[in-house]
Amino acid sequence: MEELSTKDKELIRDSWESLGKNKVPHGVVMFSRLFELDPALLNLFHYGTNCDSTQDRLASPEFLEHVTKVMLVIDAAVSHLDDLHSLEDFLLNLGKKHQAVGVRTQSFAAVGESLLYMLQCSLGPAYTAPLRQAWLNMYSIVVAMMSRGYAENGEGKAD
Repeated sequence: MEELSTKDKELIRDSWESLGKNKVPHGVVMFSRLFELDPALLNLFHYGTNCDSTQDRLASPEFLEHVTKVMLVIDAAVSHLDDLHSLEDFLLNLGKKHQAVGVRTQSFAAVGESLLYMLQCSLGPAYTAPLRQAWLNMYSIVVAMMSRGYAENGEGKAD
């Protein structure tokens, strides 16, 4: 498995320090961007008849609970930068769950772009090219593990 550099870890930890304390609003920014990049994903979130618009869905308690879970996954990755391998079983399972609910692997790239967008919006001038690359490096490790789980879950299933 690819390893992160000491500098990458430092940049990620420092940038997450302030963002991780207020996860949900940052997650909503990330998902708003995700739905702009990949509108089909919005159809995977069904929260009753009161959530017909994107804004309704983004404000629903069920969706905010999902946002919290996603932000906690990012938090876990940041907390385990020295040993991302320790999250492998969790991330493999997460990939399997995403495959089971109909997320396409191509959407993982849109999630990465949305994460970077959220970081850029939230960090402003502190969002630098090296910081962007550090987060990309971490995200690619996480996605590689999720993608393996996704593929394992899809084995033997008819298309």
